[in-house]
Amino acid sequence: MAAEPNEAPYLRRIRLTSPKQTVESATHEQASKQEPTTKVDDWDKDDFPSWYQDKVDDGQRDKAEAAADQTVASSSTDYALDLAAVRTLDQLSFGPVTVLAGDNGSGKSTIIEAIAVAAGFNPEGGSRNLNFSTHNTHSDLADRITLEWEQHPRWGWFLRAETFYGMASHIEADEYLAPTFPEFHSRSHGESFLDLATHRFTGAGLYLLDEPESALSIQGLMALSVLIAKSLAKGSQFIISTHSPLLMAFPDARVFELDATNGFKSATFDSLQSTALWQRFFQDPTGFHQSLRS
Repeated sequence: MAAEPNEAPYLRRIRLTSPKQTVESATHEQASKQEPTTKVDDWDKDDFPSWYQDKVDDGQRDKAEAAADQTVASSSTDYALDLAAVRTLDQLSFGPVTVLAGDNGSGKSTIIEAIAVAAGFNPEGGSRNLNFSTHNTHSDLADRITLEWEQHPRWGWFLRAETFYGMASHIEADEYLAPTFPEFHSRSHGESFLDLATHRFTGAGLYLLDEPESALSIQGLMALSVLIAKSLAKGSQFIISTHSPLLMAFPDARVFELDATNGFKSATFDSLQSTALWQRFFQDPTGFHQSLRS
């Protein structure tokens, strides 16, 4: 059934599960998530060779079983649980486009990462069918959240600026994967970002973008916005953490501002602290710089 206008077509809400609930009710929580990490067949395959896909499916199942075992065995406290935004996750419900804004350290990337991992994406970026690891630094927040779905998408991608180079290197080094992707390392960082979006954001799906502006000029962000709009018209959903005014002002987006004290707060582009600061800067760039030194 199609979602109502401005309602999420796939991921509706997220809620935090206490560590006690996670340990005592791991099986129940996995069922509540509708097993997003194990139902690989619900998702469209990437255009990888069939033998590679078979290997990936087995790897996904093994990884899901290991994650479930680890969830039951672990009672450690994760640093992410100290973030105000994480403690107020129940306030977060998604639309077709949801934007997470806020200062560095407010929890935007941590939450995007946890959503991605809980949905079965590779922690360092990619589709559910692309698995690689350069350095395991992601939090265990994914084991402590429940994703509430309208329906499961058949396709998706986790675009993470921080680990894009590692993902591109992994693809380029694999003789079977490399021909199915653009040659990322032969172009600039921003051009590679846009190449990936052009080739992988084409179908209806769930797309998680973590600070994509880090690689893009204003012109590149304009091109990305066009790609997002075209993908939305096909029924896609985007969850974006960003510092970019252009993305924060995306039409009809649900905007949330994160801070270290209050956690999540529903916002508009005009009400964001970063918008006020950018407006001050553009009104008087020299005076703005001088105020920083006074």
